[in-house]
Amino acid sequence: MNTKKFLDNFEDISTSLLEQLKLACWVEIVTDKPHCIYYFGPFACASEAQKAQPGYVEDLEQEQAQITSIKLKRYQPKELTVFADELGLQA
Repeated sequence: MNTKKFLDNFEDISTSLLEQLKLACWVEIVTDKPHCIYYFGPFACASEAQKAQPGYVEDLEQEQAQITSIKLKRYQPKELTVFADELGLQA
């Protein structure tokens, strides 16, 4: 097995383990219009999540979502997208 493939496999396994332990890093983006919470990840570390964050922001802005907050969190979200009605809020 070549070194790059080994490192990629190791990174996948370590990220999966962190995710199971609820220690993986996720990007949480809250939007208004639509009122949703989006989770992007998992990432093994905060620096990886931060590098990926601009792409997620760009995608949501292209969909004309109004971003109200962006946070990095270490845990395991139950859903990747949570809609206003699931939050008990009116859209």
